[in-house]
Amino acid sequence: MKHLDISEAISKAELRGQTVVVCGWVRTFRDSANVAFLELSDGSSFRKLQVVIDKANLTVESACTATGAAVAVRGTLAQAYKGEGNEINAQTIQLLGKCPAEFPIQKKRTTLEFLRTIPHLRLRTNTFQAVFRVRSVAAQAIHRYFHAHGFYYVNTPLITASDCEGAGEMFRVTTRPWNDSAKSEEEYYKSDFFGVKAGLSVSGQLEGEVAAMALGKIYTFGPSFRAENSNTTRHLAEFWHIEPEVAFAELPDVIELAEDLLKYLIKAVMAECPEELKFFDSFVEKGLLEKLTHVANSDFAVCTYTEAIKILEEKNSQFEFPVHWGSDLQSEHEKYLTEKVFGRPVFVTDYPKEIKSFYMKQNADGKTVAATDLLVPGIGEIIGGSEREADYEKLVAAMDARKMDKSAYKQYLDLRKFGSVPHGGFGLGFERFVMYVTGMENIRDVTLFPRSVKNIM
Repeated sequence: MKHLDISEAISKAELRGQTVVVCGWVRTFRDSANVAFLELSDGSSFRKLQVVIDKANLTVESACTATGAAVAVRGTLAQAYKGEGNEINAQTIQLLGKCPAEFPIQKKRTTLEFLRTIPHLRLRTNTFQAVFRVRSVAAQAIHRYFHAHGFYYVNTPLITASDCEGAGEMFRVTTRPWNDSAKSEEEYYKSDFFGVKAGLSVSGQLEGEVAAMALGKIYTFGPSFRAENSNTTRHLAEFWHIEPEVAFAELPDVIELAEDLLKYLIKAVMAECPEELKFFDSFVEKGLLEKLTHVANSDFAVCTYTEAIKILEEKNSQFEFPVHWGSDLQSEHEKYLTEKVFGRPVFVTDYPKEIKSFYMKQNADGKTVAATDLLVPGIGEIIGGSEREADYEKLVAAMDARKMDKSAYKQYLDLRKFGSVPHGGFGLGFERFVMYVTGMENIRDVTLFPRSVKNIM
C-alpha cells in the first residue's frame, strides 16, 4: 500500500496542503460534539500523528477508533493546531485490521511486569517503542565507530567445541534424542552430528583473537549464550555482545579503547534519540540526561582491585556482602565505588587470577592478572576486558591449574607458538548498555524476546 511514513508526515513542513495517505495503529481516540481526534503510530517516529475528524463531513465507524486498530487515513496535511509539526485533516478512514475490546494494552494494566507476559504486543507502548529505537541507533553507532577506527567486522561461530570462559555454563547442541545406553560421554557424542560434544558459544573472543592475529584490529557483534541459573535483573541466557580484539595492545590500550567507545555510543544516542531520552528522563529515570551528559564528558577513573578492596573494607559494615582481598565484587560494591567514591565511571584493574578467566595475562606479582572491569554509576559492571596471555607456557599452566582439556584449544594455543604478540580486548554486553542509556532497570525489558531460566516465550 503506497503511503507516507508518519515521521515524514509530522516533520515535513513542505508537505502542508498536500493530500497524503498514512497508515498506523490507533493509540488514542478523543471525541467531542463537532470534532474527533485519533492519534496514530506506525513505528517510524516516537511522536504520534494527530488525525482531525470533522464530524460534519466524515462519519467514522467505531471499529476505526478502537485502541490498537490498524487504519489507513487519507487527508490533507496541515500545521498542528498545538505544538510543532503537522496534523492531518481526514477525508477517509479505512479499517485495515480490527482490534477487539480485550486488547491487553490498556493504561490501567500496562505495568512492566504485566507487559513481560505479552512480549509480542508490548512494543505498541511508548516505553518499548522508545527502547527499541534507541537499541537500533546504538547498534548502528557501534558499526560506525569501529569502521571509522580501522577495525574489521568478523562473524565468529555460534556453535563451538570449546568453552571460552572455562566455566562449563554452555548450552549443548545435539541432534540426538534422549538415550542413556551409552557407556561414556565420549561414546554418546561420537554418533552425534559433529562427533564430539558441542555447545552454543558463550563468547566470540577466542575466534576473535585468531582474526586479530592476522588483521590487527577486529570486532564481533552478535549473540552469546550462557546457561547460568540466574534470575537477576542483569542476566539473560541469550544476549548480544560487542567484542573488539586488538593486536600489539596492552592493558592501557584496552582501557583507552573502552572509554572512547562508550563515550561515542552515549553521544550518538543523545544526538539521534532526543525525544526518546527526554521520555526516559521524565518517566523512567529522573536525571538520566544529566547522568549521560556527565559520563560522556568525564575522564574515567582508574584504580586497582587492591585499592578498591581497601576502600570497600572501610565500609564493610554497610554491605550485605562484606569484601576481602580475593572476593568478587558484588553490585553493591560496584555502585558504591562509582556513586560514592569516584562519582564517575571507574576502571578496576589487576584482579586476583583465581577469580578471572584462564586467558588473562599474568602480572609479574604472580597473584594478579592484567584484567579490567568498567563500572558505571547506576548499573555497575558494563565492560569486562583484559590483556591476553601471550606466553605459551604461562597459558598452558593456567589451563592445567583449572584442569581444562587443552586438546579443545589447540588452535588457540597455536597463536602463542607462531608469532605471538601482546594483544587485548573486551566485551560489552549490548543489553546492559541499552539499560544504561534508557534507565530501564530490568534486562528483560531491552531485548525483544528475553531468554532466561524457565522462560522461552
